[in-house]
Amino acid sequence: MASYKVETHQYDVVVVGAGGAGLRATLGLAAKGLSAACVSKVFPTRSHTVAAQGGVAAALGNMGEDDWRYHFYDTVKGGDWLGDQDAIEYMCREAIPAVI
Repeated sequence: MASYKVETHQYDVVVVGAGGAGLRATLGLAAKGLSAACVSKVFPTRSHTVAAQGGVAAALGNMGEDDWRYHFYDTVKGGDWLGDQDAIEYMCREAIPAVI
């Protein structure tokens, strides 16, 4: 069995999450002279805020043919396939009566 070298790191603060808020918190802490680390479970370009989209949407069909399934696909794809697809499906199906 291979042996791995274990490295120990010391920080004043460890920020968990590399989205916009996590990165801004880490930057602010470092600017105040604290030793800060920011950790993320995914590579930064596939992380949190990078994949986020905003707004309220529903497949109302009032501007042409539409379907909640298109909304579902756009949301999953826009979230870089990282979202909980069961939750997204529920949101897209229920968005129509919620918005109307």
